[in-house]
Parts: sequence; structure tokens; C-alpha cells
Amino acid sequence: MKQIAAPKGWAQLLLTPPATPWAALRSVLAAGPAATMQTLIDAGLRGRGGGGFLTGEKWRITATSDAEVKYAVANGYESDPAVFTNRLLLEKNAQAVVEGLAAAALAVGAREAFIAVRAEYTEAIRALEAIVHNAERDGVLGANVLGSGRELYMSVRPLQGSSMIGEETVLLKALAGKRGQPEQTPPYPSTVGYLGKPTVVNNVATLAAVTWIISNGAAAFKQIGDPAEPGTALVQISGSLTNAGVMEVPTGTPLAEIAAAAGGPAKGATIKALLIGGPSGGFVPANLLASTPYSGGGLATVGAHIGSGALLAIDQSVAIPELAAMLTRWCADEACGKTIPCRIGTRRLAEIGQRFVDGLAGPQDVQKLHALAADVADSALCAHERLTPSPLLTGMRYFEREFVPAGVAAEKSGAVVGRSE
Repeated sequence: MKQIAAPKGWAQLLLTPPATPWAALRSVLAAGPAATMQTLIDAGLRGRGGGGFLTGEKWRITATSDAEVKYAVANGYESDPAVFTNRLLLEKNAQAVVEGLAAAALAVGAREAFIAVRAEYTEAIRALEAIVHNAERDGVLGANVLGSGRELYMSVRPLQGSSMIGEETVLLKALAGKRGQPEQTPPYPSTVGYLGKPTVVNNVATLAAVTWIISNGAAAFKQIGDPAEPGTALVQISGSLTNAGVMEVPTGTPLAEIAAAAGGPAKGATIKALLIGGPSGGFVPANLLASTPYSGGGLATVGAHIGSGALLAIDQSVAIPELAAMLTRWCADEACGKTIPCRIGTRRLAEIGQRFVDGLAGPQDVQKLHALAADVADSALCAHERLTPSPLLTGMRYFEREFVPAGVAAEKSGAVVGRSE
């Protein structure tokens, strides 16, 4: 795992430690909760964990609750295979994450905050614990935050488990030592979260951005990236590109420019597609890379999503049906199985996908795939279930000829096999 140097002119704010530690937290105390949340709303900061909800509005919901006990949680648990964006951020800029979480807790009225991280991220855990320990020693955190009379205790919580822990309702259950299955929403954690109390949950990259915004202002942040989703995002690059690693990318950057910034195709490779969003992501064919921006809205138009921030470059040697079926099996294996469409439907999707791989798909399998995918997505309790059909759906959408033999395609369209017009 390494950081890929971004091209000159690309803003780098998530992986750059604050020039003056705790300056943002002092600003929060001076401005007060309402002004702090308004600053984030003015900046247009959206969650970097995949949901894309406005951070300031999310905080405001928890802040306006009249509950006596509230919590703040940093979600640093990432579970997609070979994705290390959170890990790199925590190792390089733990200060901004801790400071952003402290700002969130003070803004919503929480007196206790947790940083959830994978247990095997030992270097990141050491960095976080050292910052929290020193902050308590120096009076930055604890019983009297920077002499303000406010109380805030923070702890690092290493976790182990399935990929589902990354989903925020599952994460809160894991923190409480409960079985890791998602909850029906609404109510959202902002009103009913950890131990049933209002809880603001933010991805660690979101919190690092919070620290930058408070230190540099909403207007400066708004000028970076896509005006509708401003700022930067961490992208995990792998596959058939020259360089692999994590790159900080301004939102709205065309996918073709990201691939070029990673060195372009590896020697001898011709890019066929990019898989965006991890195992439940979507395939984006090479002819759409120049016109597709890396943003929530831009990716949604082509059937992909930001997800874990993974970008996998696929060359011409890869069979899309085989990869899509494998990804669907992985998603089915990782599903918690709380709902029947997830427990059974995702496995049936994988079976249909495998029939295409084995050349055993019948004329009705295309229709069955779309109908079952719609049922699974419509009944989803969480994003894992809702997005599991994405690889097969986008694979079929852009690479139908690899899935459907000529004869089957003719039957599906109503033509007579072997007969020409």
C-alpha cells in the first residue's frame, strides 16, 4: 500500500496534516455548535463513506435531539478486499480525524466519542491512541476541553468481523458487542443509534475534511472539485494500470484523467473497463471513461457508485461475466442474511451469473436476472444488499455480447434463431 502522487494542481487536503494541531477545535469552541454546523452546510461537505448525506445536516439532526446522552463515532472500518484508503488516512493524518471527531462531538452535544478501526491496522491504532492520550494529558480532551468547561472522552475501538461492520447500524451494534446485522431505517442513528441514543456517525475521511474546512473556510472548500459535491476523495487504484495505491482526487475528475494520473495502462495492457465501488460496484466501459466524472451523481448515471473508493482497471484478458459472477458470490457470502431476499436472493443471483459463465444460460435468464435484482434491491435493509446486483447488471448493460450468445440474444429479442431479415 502506498500513496500515489497526484498531478500538480490537484488539491490535497485529506492526507495533509493540519498546520496547527487543535486550531480547528479551538475555532469550534469559539464559534459554537450552530455556526460550526452552518459552516459545513455552506461548504457542501457530503459524507465520504458512500452515503453522500450532507454532514452539517446530519449533525444538526443529532444536535436538536433533547436526549441527555449522545455519542459521536468515527467509522474507520473498511472491509472491501484490497482497499486501504482509511488505513492510509489514519496512518498519515490521524490528527485531522481525531480533531474532526472532537468537533462533531462538541457540535452535537456528545460527551463520549469512539474511533472504530480494523483490529489489524496496528500502526493506525498506535497513531490514534497516541494523539488521544496526549490530548487528554494536555487538557485538550477530557473533563475540561481546552478550558471550556465542556467534557469529552474519546477512545479507539479496534474491531474484527465481517464486511458488514462497515455499515453504520452494524458498526454501532459491533461497538456494543451485539450481533452484526443492519437495522431497519428510519429511525437513523442520528436519532436512535449506539445503545439506543442519538449518535452521529461519520467516515474518517469526512472528519478529516471537517478539520480542513473549519481551518480554511467553507468558501475555499467549495472551490475544490465538483460544485455539487465539493472537496476531494481517496481512491484505491489497482489492476491493469502502471501504478497501484491510494490517490487523493478532486471530486468530479473524469475517470480517464484518474487512470492517466495513475500512469495509464500497464505495459502491454489495453483498458477494457473500470470497476468502480468495490465488489458491489459497477463496470464502466472504456468508451465512457472520459465523460464520466468521479462523483456520486456522475457515477450513478452509468450504474456505478463511490462505495469504498476502489477503482479496479480491467484489461482485455478479463471475461466480464466471470468476474461479475465471482463478485456476486463474494457479496452473497458476506451477506448477514437478515432478510430472505438477501439470504437467498443474492445466492440465486450468483447462480444465474455462473450459468452465463458456464454457457448454460437459457433464453429466460436475462429476464430472471433483472427481475431478481430488482426484488433484492427493493427489499434491501442496507447498501450491501441493495448494491449486490450491480456487477451483473452493469456487466450485462455494457458487455451483453459476453453474457448472451448470439442465438439466445436472438430469442430474447423475438427473432427466429438462424434466420436473417
